[in-house]
Parts: sequence; structure tokens; C-alpha cells
Amino acid sequence: MAARPTPTQREIMLPDDSFIVSKTDPRGRIVYANRVFMSISGYLEPELLGQPHSLIRHPDMPRGVFKLLWDTIRSGEECFAYVKNLCNNGDYYWVLANVTADRDQAGNITGYYSVRRKPTTQAIATVSELYREMRAIEERSSANQAPAASLDYLNRLAGESGATYDTFVLRL
Repeated sequence: MAARPTPTQREIMLPDDSFIVSKTDPRGRIVYANRVFMSISGYLEPELLGQPHSLIRHPDMPRGVFKLLWDTIRSGEECFAYVKNLCNNGDYYWVLANVTADRDQAGNITGYYSVRRKPTTQAIATVSELYREMRAIEERSSANQAPAASLDYLNRLAGESGATYDTFVLRL
């Protein structure tokens, strides 16, 4: 995998009517990327295919969000999450991701399918602050406990609002 780009402070806005679509194998390696994904991320198809989806992970993202995502989709459940992604040139873009498992006829998970769309400005503001706190919790935690610690915070916050994580994130 190529060196990761240095993040800039430039945000790229996903058009309102655009959907980013990708498919991965069970280990999270990209096997399909639509043109919108390639256009906004700045990667060409040969640069994406076979690479882990974490190729576009922005360093501002708390590890706890990805623990939640992987725990959820590996169990066969659908997951919604706000994600800040890193472009090939260091710019970034926010998405509301919907990730589901692909299954064969026997019901075995054969990969994952993700559709991402533009989130609201208010959701980004709320999630940015939430993710800053989650990263701070991770920094204060041991490396192997950091994702679980920040995810516990996220789940507590959702519970305090009287919601499950799914309801909480979809209300934003």
C-alpha cells in the first residue's frame, strides 16, 4: 500500500444527489468502487481494488467507530455511521455510511456492501465534537482498550438520550 497522504484542512462536498458505492471481500479489501467514489476520493480504480477500505480512513476518526462498524456487520446486522474520509491528495469528505453484509445462497457472509451519502451540516457538527471526545478517550486509554473505551462512551451518550446507537445516529 502506498504512503498515506498528509491531511489538509480542505473539505470536499459530496453533491446532494450522489451516492458513493463500494463492495469489499470479508476482510474489507475493496472489490468494487463506483465512479463517484473514485471521483471524490481521487483514486483510480487500480489504486483501490484489492486495497483495504481503511485506505481512505481519516486520522480524525476514532477507532471505536470502526469497532462498532465491524462488530455490527460481522454479526450480519446493518450499520449506519458518520465517517470522515481521506482523499488521495489529503483533502477530506464526510459521509453517512450504510454498510450491510453480502451473503451467498447458504447465508454465509461473502463480503460487504456500502452506500454513502452526504450528511447534513448539523450532523457533521455534532459528530465532529463527539468524535473529538472519543479520540481524547482513546488517547487516555491503553492501545488495546482504546476502541472499546470510546465505543462505551458513544453507547452511554446514546443511552442518555433514550436511544439505541442506531436511533441516535439516524436522528442526527
